[in-house]
Amino acid sequence: MSRVVVVGSFNVDHVWTTATLPRPGETLGGRYATGPGGKGFNQATASARAGAATTFVCALGDDPGGELARRLADADDIDLRAQRSDEPTGTAGIYVDGEGRNSIVIGAGANGVLSPAHVAAQRDAFDAAGVVLAQLESPPAAITAALQAARAGEATTLLNPAPANAPTTRELLALADILTPNETEFAGLVTRHVGERIDGDAVTALDQSRLHALCRELLPAGTVVVTLGASGCFVSHAGDALRGDERPFYRLGAEQVRAVDTTGAGDAFNGALVAALAGGSGVAFAAHLRFASRFAALSTEREGAAASMPRRDEVLERFGA
Repeated sequence: MSRVVVVGSFNVDHVWTTATLPRPGETLGGRYATGPGGKGFNQATASARAGAATTFVCALGDDPGGELARRLADADDIDLRAQRSDEPTGTAGIYVDGEGRNSIVIGAGANGVLSPAHVAAQRDAFDAAGVVLAQLESPPAAITAALQAARAGEATTLLNPAPANAPTTRELLALADILTPNETEFAGLVTRHVGERIDGDAVTALDQSRLHALCRELLPAGTVVVTLGASGCFVSHAGDALRGDERPFYRLGAEQVRAVDTTGAGDAFNGALVAALAGGSGVAFAAHLRFASRFAALSTEREGAAASMPRRDEVLERFGA
């Protein structure tokens, strides 16, 4: 199995669970909890617990949040490469309703100052990596440097273009071998880079041929996986690179679970997917997606973000090989 490198954010999550999500001007009572999060750390934790040797490149404040990140990375045997910052460690305010849906507000803090120089200084990690994963809660220049370093080391690059309002360029997208937007993110990318306005809520219902065509315009030379929540995901490959699959595009259904908190489910999917890719040469891409889907589904049966990530043996015990 090759190494996974994840480049991205760490946040201290502050989570309020209420019967319904608050509306403007409304005050609700609920339960409060705090714990680790941030898309980068969630995905690194998922990768490690899914069985991959994992390096996490990030920026942390010199504060209790930074110490929490170091302690938790050590507990999951994650190789932490943290840039020290005078900014506070990142934070997130998360509201979760009775159906497991969530709304999130991010305070970037140290995540906002992750530098290309710090990323470039981790050359040994990128040279050893088989797969490199990044998201967009960190500065675009740092993410670009990470994907360029991955390409130089001949690693597979995976970009999770989240959150939906993060800036993207055609040049950045082209550095991704695999792009993994959710419905909202996909709709935003198509609007910005393809010039066609679509509603994120309508993506799931689009004809598969039409969805494939939009994916090909968005990322002509790579694979696009549009995650669709409870509806599973849609996969679109470039015609000359099917990654072991038999078809250039298809839908994959979601596993049936009793979700209590979907916070971090997308991160669980991405982290498990890169772990599967790092350990499964010669296996069809659909098999890697199935494992990632099962890993993500199981994470929704637990509260929290990074803390909700299951371990590989739990997924195999629940769903089988």
